[in-house]
This record gives sequence, C-alpha cells and structure tokens, in this order.
Amino acid sequence: MTFIVVGIAGALLSIGAVACLIRVARGPSILDRVLALDVMLLIISAALCLEMYLNEHRNNILFVVIACAIAFIGSVTVSRFVSDQRNA
Repeated sequence: MTFIVVGIAGALLSIGAVACLIRVARGPSILDRVLALDVMLLIISAALCLEMYLNEHRNNILFVVIACAIAFIGSVTVSRFVSDQRNA
C-alpha cells in the first residue's frame, strides 16, 4: 500500500515539475519564472522527503532545509527588486 501512495505522489510531483519547466520556458514575465522556480525547489524538497520516507533514512534533511531557505530568500529578494523597480 505504501508503494502505491509513494508512486502516485511521485507521479504527481513529476507532472508538477514538468508544468514548472514549461512555465519557466514560456513565462511572460520574470515574476512568473521566479515563482515557477520556487515551486520547482519545493517539488524537489518534497521528492527528497518521499525518498527519505521510502528508504527510511534522514540523510537528505539538510538539503531539504537549504532548498526551502533558498526558495524563500530568492522569492523575497525578487519581490523586493520588482517593487523597487515599480516605485522608481
């Protein structure tokens, strides 16, 4: 039963990753591309969590935390940059 749930979750994460790559390639603005890359980092984090659950270890938890921190810092930085551009 666990393998079925992990397989379904992996398939949904793969579909989400493909959709993010399409948005990065076709996004009309830089904000769309940044948001898609943030979602891609979160998908990678979720995939690492699935792998840790499936193989019953915690070796990748540092990578998950770092990826989430990079996604947060990157989105805040870009939003500050865009808001400064619009106010000037």
